Amino acid sequence: MAEYGFIAARAARVDHLFTSTDSAQIAGIGDRYGAQLIKRPSELATSAALTEDVLVHAGQEICKHLGEQPDLMVLLFANNPAIDVSLITDGIAYLRTDPTLDSAFSVCNYNMFTPNRARRITDQGLITPFVPLGLLGDNLSSIRGSQGDAYFCDLSVQVIRWRCLVNMDAGMQPFQWMGKRSKALQNDYGFDVDSDWQFDVVEKWLRSRGFTEEHVPSDLGDPESWR
Repeated sequence: MAEYGFIAARAARVDHLFTSTDSAQIAGIGDRYGAQLIKRPSELATSAALTEDVLVHAGQEICKHLGEQPDLMVLLFANNPAIDVSLITDGIAYLRTDPTLDSAFSVCNYNMFTPNRARRITDQGLITPFVPLGLLGDNLSSIRGSQGDAYFCDLSVQVIRWRCLVNMDAGMQPFQWMGKRSKALQNDYGFDVDSDWQFDVVEKWLRSRGFTEEHVPSDLGDPESWR
């Protein structure tokens, strides 16, 4: 899955590629695409490590390598192969056009996961609302999308200004690196893969976009020429 991010970055003609990892395998994949390795410290390579801290560390290392702070960064996670390259170029264009934007994030419409449908399970095994339903207005019903469309950041494409790394604490939770003003890049579907069932869905997405075991879509160019 990690290779798809490098394919997308090359296809979008990102100027400089960096790989933040403690994995020799992922570092090797990045090296084949000409990415500069950022060795992730052991304290930032645990399941409890915060993405915010990983990004700040990577940002510091990128500045050392370039000798300056870049304006924009395209962030592509190694466990999210459903990357629409056009959203990368759109995100970059939006931020270059509108200096008030902090970032551009891909989002998907998932009305089946609206807050009024979210639930918790109590210690007694009972189902209760995840949030007080009174906070959600008076139009609650069993109809999906009855309160309007619900969008979720799918984390497939993230274009951020460098200032978001410098002012990480000022950003919106839970993805503080998106800053306060983030442009929506509407994706059809996708997510970072954390569960077994998601592999089948992501494979369907990739095949629908023209990926096979042997080839990438022709409009993305020839990966062999990038290595």
